[in-house]
Amino acid sequence: MSRWSAKELCSLLQLLSVPRIGGHKIRLLIERFHTPSAVLRASIRELVQVHGIERTCAENIKTKSDLRFAENQMLLSEKSGIHILTYWDSNFPPSLKRIYDPPILLYVRGTLASGRKIAIVGTRQPSPYGGAMAEKFSRELVLRGFFLVSGLARGVDTRVHRTCVQNGGITFAVLGSGCDRVYPPENRSLTDSIIATSGSIISEYPLGTGPEAMNFPRRNRIIAGLSEAVLVIEAGESSGALITAEFACDEGREVFAVPGNINSDKSLGTNLLIQQGAKLVRNVDDITEELQPQKETVSGTQLPLLTLDEEEEHLLLHLSDQPQQIDDLVRNTDFSLVRLHTVLLNLELKGAIKQLPGKFFLRL
Repeated sequence: MSRWSAKELCSLLQLLSVPRIGGHKIRLLIERFHTPSAVLRASIRELVQVHGIERTCAENIKTKSDLRFAENQMLLSEKSGIHILTYWDSNFPPSLKRIYDPPILLYVRGTLASGRKIAIVGTRQPSPYGGAMAEKFSRELVLRGFFLVSGLARGVDTRVHRTCVQNGGITFAVLGSGCDRVYPPENRSLTDSIIATSGSIISEYPLGTGPEAMNFPRRNRIIAGLSEAVLVIEAGESSGALITAEFACDEGREVFAVPGNINSDKSLGTNLLIQQGAKLVRNVDDITEELQPQKETVSGTQLPLLTLDEEEEHLLLHLSDQPQQIDDLVRNTDFSLVRLHTVLLNLELKGAIKQLPGKFFLRL
């Protein structure tokens, strides 16, 4: 369910047009002013009072936000049947919201269904072995009920999406371009098939954005963030698939890799991942046995309650699903820095909160 009205969504898009503002600053501003339109109405003096918002950023908000860009994005999305999903919407993927740098919004063409998701990625030029492994694992994971996530690139990604569709599965393609600029162009018909089988095409990039090289490494964090695990089929030493695996590792996701020929350049990356601790997989059981079953509440049975002491409960009231920096917590609570570290550690060990890079904390 969307939290924002059309007017507020337009204001959020207007904020995103501000040069060098970034998602983190927008979240800080909305946490302070509550709505995008209120941020745009705020004075420079009010804006710079928000921790992390420097004067240059505040001045850019007042002078360089582009209403025409925002209105054009709204119009294009409506004409294209593309839904804009924001970080604050109730149906924004929870696993993606919890990554270090979640997107402020997603452009979605199709259905972003809920279910267990595994990303499968690999080289754009797979060997016959790599291509066969991509199809084998895609087919068998679909039969086990998993949804598949990949990047629609040539090679392994395309094999994953196509195999999933052919076997009646649901797949999500995360683009490094706008949803209306499918790349590579030969996969346009494949995207239609993905949508027809209840999957979706996803991008954080504005409509009209071309497939620029700098976009693809960044989109890999979304592939990893949507998924509970990443399987790397075949990847060279500098493959983008390794970036996806690194994001997954940083976010606590499982990383699996299919071993390859030690004499093949196409297997250097996957074999290196295994050396560094990724789980070597020979068959789909190696994946499904490693992943913990999803927690379910059995009818008539209550899950154990989390036991917190008074200090922990007090601090938890100051945390939410939006990351907060430790300096802000010191200012907003009556804990000393030393005591705050102790209570935060206890909450993290109990699984009540998560620490992100940069001493940011969020409630789980």
